[in-house]
Amino acid sequence: MKIHLVSEHASPLALLGGVDAGGQNVHVAALAKALAGQGAQVVVHTRRDDASLPDQVPFCDGVVVDHVDAGPARAIAKDELLPYMAEFADGLERRWLDDRPDVVHAHFWMSGLAATDAADRLGIPVALTYHALGVDKRRFQGSADTSPPVRLDIERWLALSVDRVIATTSAECRTLVTMGADPRRVTVIPCGVDLEVFRPTGPVWPPLGDRARVVCVSRLVPRKGIADVIEAIAGLDHVELLVAGGPPASVLMDDTEAQTLMELIAQRGAGDRVHLLGAVSHDMVPALLRSATVACCTPWYEPFGLVAVEAMACGAPVVATAVGGLAETVLDGSTGILVPPRRPESIRAAIASVVRHSGSGRAMRQASVRRARRYGWDDIARRTLRVAEELTAAGRSQASTSIRRPTIAASRGGGR
Repeated sequence: MKIHLVSEHASPLALLGGVDAGGQNVHVAALAKALAGQGAQVVVHTRRDDASLPDQVPFCDGVVVDHVDAGPARAIAKDELLPYMAEFADGLERRWLDDRPDVVHAHFWMSGLAATDAADRLGIPVALTYHALGVDKRRFQGSADTSPPVRLDIERWLALSVDRVIATTSAECRTLVTMGADPRRVTVIPCGVDLEVFRPTGPVWPPLGDRARVVCVSRLVPRKGIADVIEAIAGLDHVELLVAGGPPASVLMDDTEAQTLMELIAQRGAGDRVHLLGAVSHDMVPALLRSATVACCTPWYEPFGLVAVEAMACGAPVVATAVGGLAETVLDGSTGILVPPRRPESIRAAIASVVRHSGSGRAMRQASVRRARRYGWDDIARRTLRVAEELTAAGRSQASTSIRRPTIAASRGGGR
């Protein structure tokens, strides 16, 4: 079976830790590899963001990354990519005329828009994973949300128009149904974790001293709640914090959010215990998580929360905010502790509880490893392949909806 993934801003080849490079990049890369392991032929289409990139790059056996021209060949923030989606759709159509997939699986709403536009011309069935819903982002970020204003309308249209939505949590499924999606066309398949890479045994990031260690692996953007963890750690003299994410260490201090966090660290007098590591290569993340007494995942909102599952797979108890997918993946009192978002004092109390009670910490580590086993990529790929087979058998459908189809042709070649 030929399955083509569309991921307009999140290439599986991208360096993790940048503003727009994170969980979706990992998800697309791992899903592509796992689908190929199940016998599928996989192509991942992503926008060319560097003129020197070849048209196609072999990723692993059975997977090719395809760079599609859409707008200038340079890095562009994902929230500014909508004007180029018409050109992206045209590029997809040209690719699919030469190499027709059986099923297209789009990732993120703009990928869904471009993929649906191209697939409708050719009668190819489309599945969509949103990775994040604009309605949730707007609710939690308010005026700080930089998404295009039309995002919510387009996401609603897509929910009614694609052949299948693959939601990553039950909470997302419920939201989609309130948006008008037919529950029979929504399948819940969580994000996965590579259990061969993220495991409790293996190399461990070296200690800096004898303090208990808290680890955060996250993009450096305010909504990820890193500042809340720093505030929490400031009141725990016996605990150190390592934060992985953002630009490489050599240029980390050019990053505005990193500067803000360093100012906060200095104000709280925690400079000897809080360390911003900058970007850490993905293959080094397991060692970092294994070294954690506690892993903190404390965003203000989170569609899924992949790092929490990776941390559990490495045997780390997780202190997480009870938002989005984290409220489903982390079992409060068993694999970690759930806290309210934007509450440093609650984070502090949860960290202190795990550190103080070593016996419960050991039990949490064991429970975390057991819990993570249900998120292995082999199972996720099998479930995704089952959806693809169902869509191939049914063919492309045209869902009836009174919502006007979004027009993207008018934006071809324009935008800033």
